[in-house]
Amino acid sequence: MRKRDLAILNDLTRFRCLTRDDIIELHFSNLKNPVTCCNTVLKRLRRDCHIEANTSQQPFIYFSAPAPIKKDSTKIPHFLRIVDFYKQIKKYEDPHTFIVEPKYGKGFMEPDAFMRFKKRPFFVEIQRSVYSERMMNEKIKRYEAYYHSEEWKNEAWQPKERKPIFPRIVMITDTRYNIESSVIKIIQTPSVEEFVEGLAPVHPPKQVKQEPSTGIQVNSGNLRYKAL
Repeated sequence: MRKRDLAILNDLTRFRCLTRDDIIELHFSNLKNPVTCCNTVLKRLRRDCHIEANTSQQPFIYFSAPAPIKKDSTKIPHFLRIVDFYKQIKKYEDPHTFIVEPKYGKGFMEPDAFMRFKKRPFFVEIQRSVYSERMMNEKIKRYEAYYHSEEWKNEAWQPKERKPIFPRIVMITDTRYNIESSVIKIIQTPSVEEFVEGLAPVHPPKQVKQEPSTGIQVNSGNLRYKAL
């Protein structure tokens, strides 16, 4: 099996399902005729029983074989939103890690994804439905329970020579929730673009050196005179 075939199968396993257009963007976008090439590959993978498809809608939705979820599952739109988030984040930088719906145990949170992006760990929550205040607070309490368990300190991705880091929660939501926590950091944002822009490093102000004998300020190599 070709390297690209394996990559497609790995993504179908990871994301549970992908549309044909998702597969084109993730694996064929650098080709001259991406649609034709993708259709040819997917037809061959279906013929060889490596993948399955829901052909009742356009574009088709593809699954690994056997399909991990029902082809008409009500969770399909949810998984496709996670795929869309992943595709958007890849435009800025490939996440070092991206795990869909990781499991942390009973009583703890169930994020839509965990990722390491720009050398930082994040739990991802994609909230396109409006949640009640009670439901949102219960969600945050599960994160706090995981924090207090300290099990996160043993994760394989933790830095070896530095203090363990608890991931921030990035919540993609059009609704601003009144949620607070004394132990975890929560980022609420309507878009991936705004989230990434918020991660840009803040450059410290340039230091200005005072030359006492001349009254001249030196700022980034430029001389500026100051009244004595």
